[in-house]
Amino acid sequence: MIHFIRFNVVGILGFALQTGALLVLTHGAHPLGYLVATAAAVELAVLNNFVWHQRWTWKDRPPATRGETLRRLVKFNITNGAVSLVGNVIFMSILVGRLRLQIAIAYVMSVTACAICNFFLADRFAFQVESASAEGWP
Repeated sequence: MIHFIRFNVVGILGFALQTGALLVLTHGAHPLGYLVATAAAVELAVLNNFVWHQRWTWKDRPPATRGETLRRLVKFNITNGAVSLVGNVIFMSILVGRLRLQIAIAYVMSVTACAICNFFLADRFAFQVESASAEGWP
């Protein structure tokens, strides 16, 4: 249960970072389209969240080597990154592009829809530690 709570605390901070990035990217001096801005904001949050999950959420599952950290980053980016990036772009495209919802409302709905799936992918795949008995299996 502690992993789920910490995951959501990090997720809220990542959401704030992603939201700020989306605002800057869509309303700054050189605004980007909402889909490109969404993709960039999501990736920024994914990288930020990985660091916090590695150091805090799953600190009880420390990586044995730098190589393991890199593998975790790749697995996290492939799973959580893909779900967040593809999910948010698809949801934003549908909710804003087709249903004409306001960007902010569609954005909250998109992030919420991806969050639970991301927890299970992180817990069971990206930050999973292989058991010692499984390593000896042929």
